[in-house]
Amino acid sequence: MSVVKHEDDARLNHLIAALPEDEFTRLKQNLEPVSLSLGKVIYESGELLEYVYFPTTAIISLLYIMENGSTAEIGMAGNDGLVGVALFMGGSTTPNRAVVQSAGNAFRLRTKALQYEFGLNGMFQKILLRYTQYLMTQISQTAVCNRLHSVEQQLCRWLLINHDLLQTNKLIMTHDLIANMLGVRREGVSIAAGHLQKRGLIKYVRGTITMLDREGLETAACECYKVVKEEYDRLLGKYISKNI
Repeated sequence: MSVVKHEDDARLNHLIAALPEDEFTRLKQNLEPVSLSLGKVIYESGELLEYVYFPTTAIISLLYIMENGSTAEIGMAGNDGLVGVALFMGGSTTPNRAVVQSAGNAFRLRTKALQYEFGLNGMFQKILLRYTQYLMTQISQTAVCNRLHSVEQQLCRWLLINHDLLQTNKLIMTHDLIANMLGVRREGVSIAAGHLQKRGLIKYVRGTITMLDREGLETAACECYKVVKEEYDRLLGKYISKNI
C-alpha cells in the first residue's frame, strides 16, 4: 500500500461527497490518500483496526475465513461506502478479513479523527450509521443468497454489484478468485459462466469477464441484488444523488 497524490478526489467516494462543505473541510485535513494493490489485506480477523477506509476507485471485499482455510465473501465496499465500521460502532476488531478485490485508490482516516468527527453528531455520523444499516442488509442478504440460490444467480448478482462500483463492463477476475468470493467450487463458477456466455450475457477470455447484456444479467439474477440496491437507495439515496 502506498500514498498517492490528491488528484484522486476524496469526493469520488459517495459518502464523503454527501457531507456538507463545513464537515468536509474539517474532515479532509485528516484524510490520507492511499493506493491499494490487488490482494492487499486491509486487516485480518481479530486484528486491531487503525483506520477506516473510503474507497474511490478500489473495491474491498469482506471475507470470512473458516478453520479449514475456505473463504466466503459476506460483503463488499467501493466508492459507495467504507470499510472499518467497528471503529465507530463501539469495537476495535472484527471477525472478518478485508482484502482488496479490485486495485485502485482510497482515502483512510485514523481512529482518533474518525471518532472525533463521529462524536459531533453531524451529517458524518448520520451517513455512517445509515451506511452501517445498509451493510447489515447486504451481509444478511448475501448469506441468504449463498444458501438458497444457484451459483449462476449468485454470479449474476456479484457481477452486477461489481459493474455498479467500477462503472465498466470489464472485470479482471479468474474463476478461482470468484469461487473464493462466493464460497463455492471453481467448477461451479466455470459452469455458470459458461451458461451465461452461451446466452450472450457475458464474454470470458483469459481472466477477463466482459458484461455484454446488463439487462439480461439483472433478469437472470435472483432478487437479492435488487433488495440490497433498493435498501441503499432508501437509506442513502437522498444524500447521495444530489452529489454525484
